[in-house]
Amino acid sequence: MEELEKLLKDRPIILPRYLFNYYLRLGITAEELIILIFIIDRGDKTVYDPEAISNALGLDKYKVMELLNNLNEKKIISISVEKNSDGKSEEYISLDLLYKKITNLLIDRQDDDKDLDNNDIFSIFENEFGRTISSMECQIIKGWIDDNFSHELIMEALKEAIYNGVTSLRYIEKILYDWRKKGYKNKKDIMDAKNKYRESKKEVKDVFYYDWLNDD
Repeated sequence: MEELEKLLKDRPIILPRYLFNYYLRLGITAEELIILIFIIDRGDKTVYDPEAISNALGLDKYKVMELLNNLNEKKIISISVEKNSDGKSEEYISLDLLYKKITNLLIDRQDDDKDLDNNDIFSIFENEFGRTISSMECQIIKGWIDDNFSHELIMEALKEAIYNGVTSLRYIEKILYDWRKKGYKNKKDIMDAKNKYRESKKEVKDVFYYDWLNDD
């Protein structure tokens, strides 16, 4: 990684902030992000040259090829064959797919539930967990949203887990599907159910402690 450090020192790279904000939920790993940083620095339509990237970043050539292939399969980049200025066919890397995906995420974020006050649901999980969530965890959370769990309900499930001292997505998922079985769709449904439960417990307690002997 010394070569990467030297590259950063010699040529300061200006990166769009959203790349760091969204790379996890795009399913991009930290190693793949390094490759993307290199490509962005080189500019769009970068020549597909794993060996050059390998030399610049100090990574194994075949590892670079694997990471580029991963990004291509995830539709983060595209690789096409075009003719260069000399008329020879050459492979180029395009970042158009990356920018389109990020644009869609930005649009989706604008449509987020107002109950979140425009805060990022992934950032809230990270704040509550006290750590950076993995790309796999991001996909799980995204899966809940795709499964029509509202942000409001997900936040309530997160609060329930934190209240019980648990920071596990599996635990939160169990809460969500349990609530779905019971027909809870929002915070009001949950609060009504909790209040009803408290009232039932109170009634049982009152009956248990009723002083029958001194009843006139």
